[in-house]
Parts: sequence; structure tokens; C-alpha cells
Amino acid sequence: MPQPIQTARICRACDGHATAHITTGARHHDGTPVTLRVTCPACKGTGHTLSGTGSVRARG
Repeated sequence: MPQPIQTARICRACDGHATAHITTGARHHDGTPVTLRVTCPACKGTGHTLSGTGSVRARG
């Protein structure tokens, strides 16, 4: 029997937009804007989360 294909879930924190570039207002010598690259801390910049994430109870 064929197994279902598991797709990666989209990150709830960033909605799949894992990286943002923020302009600082400053300019480089060639006139291009200085930007900071910021990644989502929840998915670490991938845009997806693991399908098996959830709370796990400790046995004992």
C-alpha cells in the first residue's frame, strides 16, 4: 500500500516568510542601502516546522 507523503508544515511564527531584510537608513559608499538580514527564531530561517512538534510527557 502506498504511504502518504508528509509535507513540511509552514512555520506559524513567520507564515513561511523566514527571512527579512531591514534597512538601517545608512548608505554604503556606492549608494546602496545598508540592510540587516533577520531570520525567524522559531524555524531558524527555513520557513517550515517539523510535523512532529508538540509537547512530550516524560515517563517516570
